[in-house]
Amino acid sequence: MDGKSALAGFLLFCFIISLPLSVPLGPIGLIIPFFFLILAIIAASIVIINQYERGVKFRLGKFVGTLNPGVNFVIPFLEWVRKVDIRVKTIDIPGQQAITKDNVSVRIDGVVYYKVIDPAKAILNVKDVEYAIARYAQTVLRDIVGKVELDELLSEREKIAEDIRQMVDKLADEWGVDVPMVKLQDVAIPESMKRAMARQAEAERERRAVIIKSEGEVKAAENFAKASEIIAKNPAALHLRTLQTLVDISSDPSNKILIFVPFETLKPLIELIKKE
Repeated sequence: MDGKSALAGFLLFCFIISLPLSVPLGPIGLIIPFFFLILAIIAASIVIINQYERGVKFRLGKFVGTLNPGVNFVIPFLEWVRKVDIRVKTIDIPGQQAITKDNVSVRIDGVVYYKVIDPAKAILNVKDVEYAIARYAQTVLRDIVGKVELDELLSEREKIAEDIRQMVDKLADEWGVDVPMVKLQDVAIPESMKRAMARQAEAERERRAVIIKSEGEVKAAENFAKASEIIAKNPAALHLRTLQTLVDISSDPSNKILIFVPFETLKPLIELIKKE
């Protein structure tokens, strides 16, 4: 019972109590109980609707209209109003056990955001709009998860949540409700599947490492081939490379130096020996 109904009941109680007490006072005394009666009728006829609410008015059990925020008047004892909150609300979807298209058991929970846009439909077309949306969202979630594979469920969570939102919103329109957003909070998979996914990810990283290493070896071989072509065309480049190698080796005193003399440097000595 709200404050207005309590006030009206209290005034009626005062009317009933004061009526026998005022009889000995004569006609003037009867003004007191009827004063309480008038106040009770006024209190029962005033309905205050908050800014975030709408009122659905019934007259003798029949829907007659919707009341806007502010002070509204009804006919006492013939009309009554049911208030509807039109703010955005959330419904938690508890963990749902579902099986994906590739037969993996998962447990998913989420959140549904909804808002009443037609108070009359929310009252007349469904008994408990929040309970109805929650139950339907659970059913839709299991149905959609059963149509996708685990990899798609994990990588395209936003898309799946949007598919759920569209299906829930389509039915919720009949209840005067708009569903602007659905979020999947957590997707729990079995421990055995987690280990298998970890092994798969490790194998994928190793495959990429092998590919990158082989690509580097190919590039190095190409560069060596180009360098050998340049050195073959210019023998002096070979001498410079030899000297550079000696400099690199001599930088560390602990290294043993082996000097490789190119055959081209011995040609003058060989020709001199032949002449003698």
